[in-house]
Amino acid sequence: MAEPEELLEQDDDAYALDRETIRVVRDAVDAEDRDALLAAMEPMHPADIADLLEQLDEGPRHRLIALLGHDFDGEVLSELDEGLREEVIAALSPAVLTDAVRKLESDDVVDLLETLEEPQKEAILGSLTRPDRIAIERAMSFPDGSAGRLMQREVVTAPEHWTVGDAIDFMRASLDLPEQFYHIVLVDPRYRPIGHVTLGKVMSSDRVTPLRELLEDSFRTIPATQDEEDVAYAFNQYHLISAPVVDDNDRLVGVITIDDAMIVLSEENEEDLLLLAGVGDESIADRTLQIVRQRFPWLLVNLGTAILASLVIAQFEDVLAAVVALAVLMPIVASMGGNAGTQSMTVAVRAIATRDLTGSNAWRVVRREVTAGLLNGVAFAIIIGIVGVIWFGNVLLGVVIALAMVINLVVAGLAGVLLPILLDKAGVDPALASGTFVTTVTDVVGFFAFLGLAGIILL
Repeated sequence: MAEPEELLEQDDDAYALDRETIRVVRDAVDAEDRDALLAAMEPMHPADIADLLEQLDEGPRHRLIALLGHDFDGEVLSELDEGLREEVIAALSPAVLTDAVRKLESDDVVDLLETLEEPQKEAILGSLTRPDRIAIERAMSFPDGSAGRLMQREVVTAPEHWTVGDAIDFMRASLDLPEQFYHIVLVDPRYRPIGHVTLGKVMSSDRVTPLRELLEDSFRTIPATQDEEDVAYAFNQYHLISAPVVDDNDRLVGVITIDDAMIVLSEENEEDLLLLAGVGDESIADRTLQIVRQRFPWLLVNLGTAILASLVIAQFEDVLAAVVALAVLMPIVASMGGNAGTQSMTVAVRAIATRDLTGSNAWRVVRREVTAGLLNGVAFAIIIGIVGVIWFGNVLLGVVIALAMVINLVVAGLAGVLLPILLDKAGVDPALASGTFVTTVTDVVGFFAFLGLAGIILL
């Protein structure tokens, strides 16, 4: 049988970090050849270095970090999964860590500090200049998961009366512009944003053009306390590139750019996917015991629901004993219902996350899924009814499984949409709990309908 590395080898060309690069890095680490290591890693993007650290075992990973020393790129920390980031931070010396953090944008520093213990946090804050420390501490004062934590403090602003020429001269003379920015934010005398202008319009307009004449129609501000999920939704919904963040008095305190908003959106999608499988925020970098602790609770819940389904079956022992063929066909009904329910549930959970499924259209979606379940149920009822008759030579058995199929697929469509909606209304993340409940419903209903109809029709 092929080794896992051989099975994945054909995909290497799709990634910047190929097997040869990993081999060269590993050889340099094993030989403790710092010059060879720096030469191999010099062209790498921080995201590729993060992937590299993820693919190395713990021992080589720590030796690599030690060899890099002060050449460790702080941006790598922003690209690492949270679990691995904690390990890498612990492996860095205090001097290297503080040096790496100084080079980060303020939003990346805030994201990093959220994962650190108090001694490490204080050491990093103590290494920053007083203005930077005050700015970071103010950002940390905002609620976790809010726009205030997501924003970066570095913003290019201009008074509302400036012209294009004024803005260009200011930017050329400035020594501390953000590394990347897309807009110049116009502010009034109270430092309240009144609009923004894209750099493209600034560079393509005459110097005497007032900036007010170039304001973007898409301009909107974001409260610092707004949930980051709502921020990501606004960026995706209104096609924003950047948006100013304001405090309770509508004064400008920072800016959120599209890259940070899309990271939140991607993380939310990934979180929903993992929660649907009951594995939380698990990653391949997690240790075995961490995985066991994360998976055990939901496996325990699944065990409880499986026992519930078994209790339903136990109520029809006499029917199963009388018609042994029922035991052969019974899993088909439950399996089809489970798959159909999962389909409806996945669409519903995603629609809730993107706010496409709301109170105004919920019943229309429910009716659609129930109707789809009915039509699919009838189609598969005909197929499995014929199979049952041919397989066991019993027309009534075919009728039983056909009717049970229709019932379970209709219930699957209903449960797949209705349960996520009800969980969302109850304040429970539908991605976390929907799968277990939908599967339980389709199993219980499937077994009850099939065995109950068999008891009525066949005995």
